[in-house]
Amino acid sequence: MYQDIVDRKKKIAVVGLGYVGLPIALEFAKTVDVIGFDINEKRVDMMKNRQDPSYEVAAEEFDNRSIEFTTDIEKLKEASFYIVAVPTPVDEHKVPNLTPVLSASKTIGNVLSKGDYVVYESTVYPGCTEEDCLPIIEELTGLKNIIDFKSGYSPERINPGDKVHTLTNTVKIVSGCDAESLEEIAKVYEIVIDAGVHKATSIKVAEAAKIVENSQRDLNISLMNELSIIFKEMDINTYDVIEAAGTKWNFLKFYPGLVGGHCIGVDPYYLTYKAEQLGVKSKVILSGRIINDEMPAYVAKKVTQEIIKTGVPIAKARVLVMGTTFKENVADIRNSKVVELIKELEGYSLHLDIVDPYAVPEEMEEEYGITLNEEIGTDYNFIIVAVGHKQYRDHTEQFYQDRLTDKGVLFDVKGLYRGEMKDINYWSL
Repeated sequence: MYQDIVDRKKKIAVVGLGYVGLPIALEFAKTVDVIGFDINEKRVDMMKNRQDPSYEVAAEEFDNRSIEFTTDIEKLKEASFYIVAVPTPVDEHKVPNLTPVLSASKTIGNVLSKGDYVVYESTVYPGCTEEDCLPIIEELTGLKNIIDFKSGYSPERINPGDKVHTLTNTVKIVSGCDAESLEEIAKVYEIVIDAGVHKATSIKVAEAAKIVENSQRDLNISLMNELSIIFKEMDINTYDVIEAAGTKWNFLKFYPGLVGGHCIGVDPYYLTYKAEQLGVKSKVILSGRIINDEMPAYVAKKVTQEIIKTGVPIAKARVLVMGTTFKENVADIRNSKVVELIKELEGYSLHLDIVDPYAVPEEMEEEYGITLNEEIGTDYNFIIVAVGHKQYRDHTEQFYQDRLTDKGVLFDVKGLYRGEMKDINYWSL
C-alpha cells in the first residue's frame, strides 16, 4: 500500500475536512495524490477557492497540492487508503454522539474495495473502532477486516492555533489490525510526520492514549480551578501560588480557567461512558469534569456579587466580555465555555457587550444567538477578559481605566495582567 501511494498508483482519501482533516489532507497532497471529502458543500466550495472554513490554514497552503475537494461519494471510490477525521462530540446529556463517525463508516462501506485500508483519527473510547465502526464497513461491503481489508487508528494531535507544535513536528501514534497493517500505516504517515511515529501495540491502546492525554490535562486544570475557588475565599491569588509552588522541580504548572472546546471538554466523557458500560463508575475523572463544567456559573455568580458590592443595581450594570472562542488565537467557537458564561450572566439580567477579534459574527449568531459588538464602549461596571487573545496582551492599565467606571472591576480569567494593574479593581482566578 505504501509503495503504491508514493508511486501515485493509489490515492489517499481524507473523510471530514475540519480543523483535523484539512491540514492532514493538504500535507499529504504535497507529495501524493489526495481526495478531500466532506458532506458540507459550502465548506468544500470554500476549500476549492483556497479558503479554510476553520480559519487555521493560510491560502498559500493550498497551492501546489495534488488534491481534489469533493462531496461526491462516487469520487471516493478512486481512493485506496481512507482516513476518517470527523468530529466526535457529546450531546446535551454528556453522552458520546457517534453519529458523525458512524455515518463516515457507512460512507466508506459504500466505496471500500478488497485490499483497501481505513484509518480512524476521530477521538473515541477504546473499542469503538473495532466494535462500532468496522462492523458497519464489513456489513456493507461483505468484506472481512484483516482478511479482505486492513484497518487502523491514529489519534489526531493537532492543536488549533499552535504554530509551534504542528502536525509534522509532533510524534504520531499509529496502530493497525495486524502486524502488516501497522507497518504499512506507519510508513504512510511517515510521509508527512517529520517527528516520526509511535507504534502502539493495538488499536485499543491507541484509542486509550488519546483519551488519557486530554483526561489528564482536564483533571489537572480542574484541581487548579477548585484551588482558585478556595483561594478566592482566602484572598490569595492562585497564580501567585502556582508561581511559588513551581519553583520545585517536579511541580506541574497548570492554570485555572474555562475548559471547553472539542477535546478536553469532551473526551473524558467518552472514557467514562465506556467505563460505565463495563460496570465501572468513574470517580476522579467525572469529579474533574464537574468542577470544570461548573466554572462558568461560578464566575457569573462572583461577577454579580462584585457588582452588587459596588452599589450598582444589577438591571443597570454594564458588563463587557472580551473573547468568546474556546481558546486563544483561534476562531473556533465549538463548546466554548465563554458562551455558557454569557448565558449565565444574561440570566442575572446584566447588560452585556461582547467582542472577539477571531470569532465570526455570523457563526456566533447562528450557533448561539449571540451578537458581537463591533467596538468596545465605555462606562462598564465590569470587564471580563475571558480569552487570552494576543490582541489583549498589550492592553495597558490605562486602556481599562478609560473603559471602566470609578468602581469598575477588571476580571482577568487567564491572569494576563497579574502584577500589572495597580490603580483599578482587579481580580483573576
